[in-house]
Amino acid sequence: MNDTPQKTGWTKQQMADEIIAMLTPDCSLNLGIGMPTLIAERMPAERNVTIHSENGVLGISGRPTPETVSPTLINAGKETIAVGKGASFFDSATSFGMIRGGHIDFSVLGGMEVDAEGSLANWMVPGKKVTGMGGAMDLVNGSKNIIVMMTHCAKNGQCKLKKQCELPLTGKSVVTTIVTNLGIFEPTGETFHIKKLADGIEISDLMMDSNLLDSNTPPVS
Repeated sequence: MNDTPQKTGWTKQQMADEIIAMLTPDCSLNLGIGMPTLIAERMPAERNVTIHSENGVLGISGRPTPETVSPTLINAGKETIAVGKGASFFDSATSFGMIRGGHIDFSVLGGMEVDAEGSLANWMVPGKKVTGMGGAMDLVNGSKNIIVMMTHCAKNGQCKLKKQCELPLTGKSVVTTIVTNLGIFEPTGETFHIKKLADGIEISDLMMDSNLLDSNTPPVS
């Protein structure tokens, strides 16, 4: 039995910063509920990224101050938000028209599992309470680039990067890039390519079978 504590790698804030560095200036961006919302809080104004929320907001600008908070200004996760100059509001039909019409450049979503084909499972665990699909199925098929932001391992210690997803899929072969607390990965179809490891993280810390890493990756020690 290995009693060595699991390395933590990046903080959530550092993960958000890694994703921000991937975004092209002047792009449109949708953020899933939970961890991805940190990106809005840390987005530099000079990047000129337009943040969209499927409940009908375009132009989210981080969190409100105590003086500007409003119960009517929320994101899809019902968290209060701030909006920037020129922000607009619209109904759900218009919002999903933007998504389904291919007008969202990047979507950042949370994940329970991602497999080597780029399939994503992030909406339900069989036998547990299902709070709803939300816009995830539309986002993974309508957005031009799908980035998954998640912890590398589940609470039981198992790696979330798998040969094939075991949980019900949100979308098949849709994920472009995965950012975890241990590194940045790209699904290749049968394996994962390591683009970057977090500071202090070695391949042996990934809890992954060497067969899941592509030929450009040294074998797991």
